[in-house]
Amino acid sequence: MQRIGKNRNLAKELPATIGLVQRFLLAFAALIGLATVLAVPTASGQSKAQNEAPRKESAPDVPDAIQAPAGEEVVFFAHATGSQIYTCQASADGKFSWTLKAPEAELHDRNDKIIGEHSAGPTWKLKDGSEVRGQAAAKVDSLDPESIPWLLVKVISHAGKGALTDVTSIQRLHTHGGQPPAGGCDASHRDTESKSNYTADYYFYAPAK
Repeated sequence: MQRIGKNRNLAKELPATIGLVQRFLLAFAALIGLATVLAVPTASGQSKAQNEAPRKESAPDVPDAIQAPAGEEVVFFAHATGSQIYTCQASADGKFSWTLKAPEAELHDRNDKIIGEHSAGPTWKLKDGSEVRGQAAAKVDSLDPESIPWLLVKVISHAGKGALTDVTSIQRLHTHGGQPPAGGCDASHRDTESKSNYTADYYFYAPAK
């Protein structure tokens, strides 16, 4: 009789024990699922960060006349799209011609994201707050005869802090367009402005570290 009573008690306790085990397993599975869900965005975020990290730029192949000074390396790249602005002016001998007034362009990174602007000065200003002003030091004809020259620019002033803080030289390369109009500048058009669309690549150099 005693053994029968024990068996009955075990029979009553068995469903409760099974239910407890099931609840434990479900809770454990839920924790594993939550950990997996949390891990996915983290891995995705790391991958995104890696993709967005700025790539190391190599110095472009250019003619000797516009080579960056020895001891400098490329630290930044930007692709410009915009205009070269010209005004009709008379020279000392009274002849009229189109004279460059200023560039007006947006600066893009390798992913075509707008990162700054190029304007009078000439000045390059980034959204991170850094800015440089330059002066042409040398030039060579563009590979495209209908386009503005390639340049080596010496930086003469800085402002703000950011990617351009240490920049000392700039190259303007791979130009397309930007030449002044072939005609239309005379006394009757004095001070007239004309915009010529252009694109170019700018390589920014700083002393190697």
